[in-house]
Amino acid sequence: MRLRPAVLSAICLALALAPLTLHAQHVDVWRTNADRSQLLTHQRLAKSVAPDATATTIVVDDTKPMQPIEGFGFAMTGGSAQLIHHMSPSARRKLLHELFRSDKDSMGISYLRLSIGASDMNDHVYTYDDLPPGQTQTDPALDHFTLAEDEKDVIPVMKEVLSIAPNLHILASPWTAPAWMKTNDAVKGGTLKPEFYGTYAAYLVRYIRGMQAHGIPIDAITMQNEPLNPKNTPSLVFEADQEGAFLRDALGPALKQAGLKTKVVLFDHNCNHPDYPITILKDPKAAQYAAGSGFHLYEGEISALTEVHNAFPDKSLYFTEQMVIEEIHEGKQRPVSDPVARVVIGAMRNWSRTVLLWNLAADEHFGPHTDDGGCPVCQGAITIEGDKVSRNIALYTIAHASKFVPPGSTRIASSEDESAKPESSLSNVAWRRPDGKHVLLVANNTKESKPIKVESGPSTFSTTITAGETATFVW
Repeated sequence: MRLRPAVLSAICLALALAPLTLHAQHVDVWRTNADRSQLLTHQRLAKSVAPDATATTIVVDDTKPMQPIEGFGFAMTGGSAQLIHHMSPSARRKLLHELFRSDKDSMGISYLRLSIGASDMNDHVYTYDDLPPGQTQTDPALDHFTLAEDEKDVIPVMKEVLSIAPNLHILASPWTAPAWMKTNDAVKGGTLKPEFYGTYAAYLVRYIRGMQAHGIPIDAITMQNEPLNPKNTPSLVFEADQEGAFLRDALGPALKQAGLKTKVVLFDHNCNHPDYPITILKDPKAAQYAAGSGFHLYEGEISALTEVHNAFPDKSLYFTEQMVIEEIHEGKQRPVSDPVARVVIGAMRNWSRTVLLWNLAADEHFGPHTDDGGCPVCQGAITIEGDKVSRNIALYTIAHASKFVPPGSTRIASSEDESAKPESSLSNVAWRRPDGKHVLLVANNTKESKPIKVESGPSTFSTTITAGETATFVW
């Protein structure tokens, strides 16, 4: 029998569309269960499966877009860079591909935070303009400025990372100004002398330009890590009125004069002080130079981000640091669902454009770190012992978002019991990606399995999230 051209064309079209139609009937899901016998394990669900009558319904509504997403990742501390740099070239390349590529076998980390000079997770303290201690010498012209310490490990590692992920976003934060600029002439504590505001602004401009010269673009900076914490080594106290004046009178104009597009993020400290960035943003002369505000979650409630968003909805929010480490509770390993709910979902549902954890890598002794104020319990997302790499809870906490939600995605509305606490509830957040696909992250922090039904336009699917399980759905 000879088919007419029109019939043949129809058959060919049907065959061509068949795989797409089949694919559209499925939802991909990656699961990490409470005991981690499954880690980002891929499964495929059929759509339109009849749900359990007791299922919790999650409605995903992409007609209600929220904040754009800039990325998920970690702090690449000096200690992290040192450990990675000392790996053999083949082991290092393999690790960086796993962390930063966007393929099915990688974590898709899209945002890193660098320290401007040393952080407390360095094996020694340095700034880029250190002078001999115990002298009255100063260097207002910054004649001694050098990135030599970063050139030992941070810069070569970052160049290799950027060769793998050229679109990576980078935030940089200082732990201290050079001691000679400070009231106590020390790297720990003290505050910035007002007479050196202009000099310190020039110092930060030199850092940004110096990193650019190495091919490392700095997307944003904060003016001080944890400005209300004098206990780290290094550290510097920067009250809200001081940071506002520094931005208004020195750093903002210096960045503008230099023609730099680097964004300035206020505060960079805990959620118990939303008044800090609000105070600065109330000054229009300072606020014109501020892209938004950064928060940590060692104290306070994550809802502080929404408080700042409601006060200044035109300014961005950034979640810039939280330590997530292995813990034993009631004789059991801490489930990944705990930090996913509290930090990732919590920050996203409160308008943050990023989630960055502390820190990317440490050794088996939680080092390197500085003395007298370095962190002795800061486990990395990965533990590095020579070329041996162990993967810890923080890595999977971020990977459940970074692997599936690239920069340029948008958070979209998803229903949730807003009165429930993340540490004891079924939490979720949803995004729409640039490729049009939807992503839903669900964390079950109850002690029971929870059947769920997801409704998203014409798409409906059902499954069960076991106690302590984290699941990322893509369709």
